[in-house]
Amino acid sequence: EIVRLEPIGPQHEAGLRSAAADPQIWRWLLSPSPADDPAAFDAWFAGALAAADDGTEGPFVTIDQRRDEVVGSTRFMTLRPENRGLEIGWTWLNPSAWNGGANIEAKALQLAYAFEQLGCLRVELKTHAKNERSRGAMERMGATFEGIFRRYQVTPNIDGGVRDSAFYSITDEDWPALKPRFAERVARYR
Repeated sequence: EIVRLEPIGPQHEAGLRSAAADPQIWRWLLSPSPADDPAAFDAWFAGALAAADDGTEGPFVTIDQRRDEVVGSTRFMTLRPENRGLEIGWTWLNPSAWNGGANIEAKALQLAYAFEQLGCLRVELKTHAKNERSRGAMERMGATFEGIFRRYQVTPNIDGGVRDSAFYSITDEDWPALKPRFAERVARYR
């Protein structure tokens, strides 16, 4: 009711470019920022389309249902079908959609699909260890904190070029208790 997720396609480019125009979005994700450098957005968008085309990731466009406007993106990634697991990541929202239920409903839609349609045993979420906003969102949704993977990822131009990552997860055993919690939280934003 708050957002819908659509598989990314070329028709979403203008809406995503507009939604990506605030530099706050990219502090922990990408530098140079797509808000500051059109080539950075072009590379991000081309990468998302390529990942969708080759099936290595499932990128989505997050659309505000009330305004029928693109407000961000999220994706299924780190696909591990042999172990019935995946990661929800590359999630970003325009600040106009922060604190309005968009993130929690998008995650509810993704988690329901992952557990109820794909038969996942485990869904991972991770963020820069210093990204308190994302970490707080993961904790509020009931994801289990699994630790900090030190020096996990090379991130040129962000925080010294090397990222420590905070890992969280939700499992198929957690989902039945968490699903109504997601529904209650989404209902508060309607």
